Amino acid sequence: MKYLIVSLFFFSLTALAQNDEKSQELLNKMSKEIKSLSSFYIEFSFAMKNASTGEDSKENGKGYVQGDKFNASLGDNEIISNGIKIWTVVKEENVTYESAADDEDEESINPKRLMTIWESGFKNNYVKQDKLNGKAVHVINLFPTNPGEVQYHTITLYIDAASSELSKAIMKTKDGTTMSYEIENFKKNPEIAASKFVYDAKKYPGYRLIRD
Repeated sequence: MKYLIVSLFFFSLTALAQNDEKSQELLNKMSKEIKSLSSFYIEFSFAMKNASTGEDSKENGKGYVQGDKFNASLGDNEIISNGIKIWTVVKEENVTYESAADDEDEESINPKRLMTIWESGFKNNYVKQDKLNGKAVHVINLFPTNPGEVQYHTITLYIDAASSELSKAIMKTKDGTTMSYEIENFKKNPEIAASKFVYDAKKYPGYRLIRD
């Protein structure tokens, strides 16, 4: 029995090493493609569930990215960044929060981070090939390299096998919350007006601006 357990342990390590090599190759290919783009536009659906708290919500979002700049909306809220500052517009509070881009929460998801989240701070593991909405996808798990510093434990990526583009990402947190982002539309190199990446207070009359 002891020999069997040891054998299985080493078999698992071997399989994991092979899977890591395969997943890294896929992720490198995705990164290369994203970095080759001057800009991109995405539309996505977002769902959040937690059985213990009863949380079960769904919203649609969209995002524009150009270099380090981005503009994203999710429901009534909007996040704007010129690469130096980030403005988070919260309609429910009639407030805009301004902060430095360097101070962005590592656990926050904006459209640029969503499409490059695997590049740093994670170990990866190839899980399997599966089907998503009738299309073949590669399933890869990401695990934080410093799990004690973040509130999530696993991010699962679903990568279109034909296009090598991200189709879906699911984040699982330590409190039992599951957050999923499903890409519904992805456009490469669209023309984006520079005004998309600058906060214009005139567009948000009556909003308080709070600077961190």
